[in-house]
Amino acid sequence: MAIRDPGSFRDPTGTIFSSGDTILRSVNGEAARNFARLKSSGAYDDLTGRGWIIGADEADAALLAEVPEPARGGRVLVHPRLPFISYPYEWPFALLKRAALLHLDVQLRALDFGFALSDASAYNVQFAGHRPVFIDIPSFVPYQDGDYWTGHRQFIEQFVNPLLLRALFGIAHNAWYRGALEGIASSDIVALLGRFRRWLAPDILTNITLPDLMQRRARHAPDTAVRPARPLPRAALELVLQRLHGWISKLTPKAIAPTEWQRDEIGNVSYAGDEERRKQDFVADFARRRLPACAWDIGCNTGRYAEALLANGAGSVVGFDSDLDALEAAASRASAGSLNFLPLFSDAANPSPAQGWAEAERSGLTSRRNADAVIALALVHHLAIGRNVPLPFVVEWLVGLAPRGVIEFVPKPDPMVQRMLRLRRDIFEDYDSAQFEQALGRHARIVQRLELAAGGRTLYEFERVAG
Repeated sequence: MAIRDPGSFRDPTGTIFSSGDTILRSVNGEAARNFARLKSSGAYDDLTGRGWIIGADEADAALLAEVPEPARGGRVLVHPRLPFISYPYEWPFALLKRAALLHLDVQLRALDFGFALSDASAYNVQFAGHRPVFIDIPSFVPYQDGDYWTGHRQFIEQFVNPLLLRALFGIAHNAWYRGALEGIASSDIVALLGRFRRWLAPDILTNITLPDLMQRRARHAPDTAVRPARPLPRAALELVLQRLHGWISKLTPKAIAPTEWQRDEIGNVSYAGDEERRKQDFVADFARRRLPACAWDIGCNTGRYAEALLANGAGSVVGFDSDLDALEAAASRASAGSLNFLPLFSDAANPSPAQGWAEAERSGLTSRRNADAVIALALVHHLAIGRNVPLPFVVEWLVGLAPRGVIEFVPKPDPMVQRMLRLRRDIFEDYDSAQFEQALGRHARIVQRLELAAGGRTLYEFERVAG
């Protein structure tokens, strides 16, 4: 039988299941009828043709039998499986912005066919490489002129407020969002803004300050009669959506002070002569021989090596980094090159955990592991020395991510490591290439190694051993 997605429980209209490489969605009652209307109206073909929404086909008899009996009362749809499921708290600013704009584009185009979206959850958007795609087909409902946009507050708190944190204050949304899965409350943004800025910005006034003020009044006077919302004509709804689109389009992230990794990337201070070219050639050769369907780039920085993997036979790459400005550059690289590359925020020493309802609604990074190759370049020293993670632990974790890959070891005399040790005592007696090779040998076979300079940085291609 197909396995029910533990995060698929909030929507009463249907349930998500997975069966091998197939994603199944049961849709019942009104949701099934709405899907039929969506297809007959031409909206489905238009939106899938634009690449804005996920495809959905009727399940055949064999797949239908995979779905538990109680879920077969309406229709069972088949969706293509995306390479990787990610969450808004893992998206850098650029990806969250793209997801927000896509939601508005889908909503505006759906109105042309007489449909609206019933909610505005950021979790209804996923990424195929750098490209956002809307995945919640049952969210499309028939629109009637005068309908109020019930998803407005959700859109503001799950899309706009996280973007404003970075655009206005230079605060990354990721950790805050991870701790508040339903988004960032407007009351928090109002508290950060202060009164002077609050009343000067029309978009903030309309979408954040006044709605927050009305909510505060409602809480302080709960017995006050609530007047029904006035009908919102379609032209007014479109204007609201268009103004939001224009506002979000202009938001840009405030720069965060350069990190050690960023200075290393921009200044290219850690490689001499042709070392950088040889490193890229090593990664390219690995990709050509192994042809990974999905590779993970841990510490992807601006995506240079992810691009090398894709140019030499990798099907897709998911990159992870904690340097948010570098991730912005990676997102730009992916977009400019139309790369099947998804750069995500992740602290390797504190990756996304399983959380939400019953600690299963949002999966942890490890349970979403799907790579058949991994590269970790200029990463080990940041964990072993920068974060005090024992070297054998670092190696075991990296080898556990994929059956094969490339790891770079940066020795202690390297300028980057010496910079890290400048203001701290060197307690890392076991940090050297011999200890690294010994740790790697416990879990994998070293296929080949390349010393970029005598006694300097060394690349290791590994293949995990069974057991």
